[in-house]
Amino acid sequence: MTAKIIDGKKIAAELRTELRQEAARLKAAGMPPGLGVILVGDDPASRSYVTAKERACAEIGIYSSDNRLPADTTEDALLALIARLNADSRIHGILLQLPLPPQMDEGRILLAIAPEKDVDGFHPSSVGLMMLGRKTFLPCTPHGIVQLLARSGVNTVGQHVVVIGRSNIVGKPVANMLCQKSPTANATVTLCHSATMDLAHFTRQADILIVATGRPNTVTADMIKEGAVIIDVGVNRVVDAARTSGYRLVGDVDFDGVLSRASLITPVPGGVGPMTITMLLHNTVQAARDALTRRA
Repeated sequence: MTAKIIDGKKIAAELRTELRQEAARLKAAGMPPGLGVILVGDDPASRSYVTAKERACAEIGIYSSDNRLPADTTEDALLALIARLNADSRIHGILLQLPLPPQMDEGRILLAIAPEKDVDGFHPSSVGLMMLGRKTFLPCTPHGIVQLLARSGVNTVGQHVVVIGRSNIVGKPVANMLCQKSPTANATVTLCHSATMDLAHFTRQADILIVATGRPNTVTADMIKEGAVIIDVGVNRVVDAARTSGYRLVGDVDFDGVLSRASLITPVPGGVGPMTITMLLHNTVQAARDALTRRA
């Protein structure tokens, strides 16, 4: 057996075509989707990520408001900007790029974003509704994972999903989403983490294994069962003298090692990554659709 590659770029492109059509419909109805983007500081990775998000907005017809603040911005100044974006009827979603500078209380800042504009799905209100299985903005990377599985024809109902990693951004939300009673979830979920004893005992039981540890080779071939579906969320730089850059990107899974045992696997790059920005666009379009419904 050689695993089939789950092409995140292709699936993301299909979703963006659907979103482009919906954004055009909303614009015609007088509600063009708008995203307020906030970047505090000049971290190169954050800057690159924000630029990619703004480019993606332009591609599908989402208005993007670019708000870049210096690293020494005060917390009060950032809160004032968020208040203005909350009140701006052209803005349906607010993206606050994390991490924030150390002088800011991240929890307090996230709480200031209006729940109806929380397109990252980080507000406590959004998290609570997600836990209850009610309609809300779902966090982008976990939502992208669920879409990858669904659009790759993976049946999750009754399957044993093992998640490695308990972050608030990926591990805990994707575990919650996949145990909900719905056609694209309804799985039995085990959540493992850095303190899990005998990790391989759990991973060998997984029909679907989701790995989000931020550490290369967390999962090797001997740790998975034959035919498992592998979703690799990790993005790690490893030294590679053969590359002009001096490094290459790898995931958290030994890709070459598990290729002959898994049935489906996401590559790094080109797997989960393209879905994260796409689901941010999805949430922004959803926010505009909700605003149109409220206006009606």
